[in-house]
Amino acid sequence: MDIANIIGYIASVAMVLGYMPQALHTMRTRNTDGIAMSTFLLMGLGSLGFAIQGMLINNWPLIITNVLTTTSSVIISTIKVYNDYFKKK
Repeated sequence: MDIANIIGYIASVAMVLGYMPQALHTMRTRNTDGIAMSTFLLMGLGSLGFAIQGMLINNWPLIITNVLTTTSSVIISTIKVYNDYFKKK
């Protein structure tokens, strides 16, 4: 395994561990007051783009990381939309 792959796997773990606490907290509490919708939409779009890039170049750390972070962004954004537009009315 070369240094580029090792760095890729380390970055993958860091990205997933960075997203998961927010996603789990949001799912558990349903509190999205402090979350900027535009941030999670753009981060989700970026993660989706990197997942597609990973598929095109067959880079598994890139694919796995960004599928997980895209999923987290979708979950958080969905809860945020529900809270902002349906629950508060």
